[in-house]
Amino acid sequence: MNVARPFKSAEFDKSKETDLEGNIRELVRRDSTTFREGGNESEVAVDSLSSLLYRVSGSSTLEIDNLINQLKSLREKLQADGNRVQRDIVEYAALSQSVMQLTKIISEGVTQVKKPEPANTHPADYTAPLGAAARDI
Repeated sequence: MNVARPFKSAEFDKSKETDLEGNIRELVRRDSTTFREGGNESEVAVDSLSSLLYRVSGSSTLEIDNLINQLKSLREKLQADGNRVQRDIVEYAALSQSVMQLTKIISEGVTQVKKPEPANTHPADYTAPLGAAARDI
């Protein structure tokens, strides 16, 4: 099971931010000197600007692509888990319905069973053993 790791953009270290800004400034300074040395040649300027943009945006683009891939895999996992939960709910509903039907059948069967009546329960039919005094009469 993959565990999603939190993205640390909110926790970006200040020293890394300062280093990044310094690197960008250095690239701009170096490329601006190329512009001045090349004169008015637009082709050199375009190539230099293109190179600068590529270097600056390269790591950001890779990070964004990585995040997109992680989000896609997380989406696939959520869809698979959602489908599994839906199947489990359907199975539970079918099982619950079966149990309800069986309970109904059993309760109907129990109400139809009659209690057996004991034999000779009429008071006139009952004969108790007679004691000595009753035999003498």
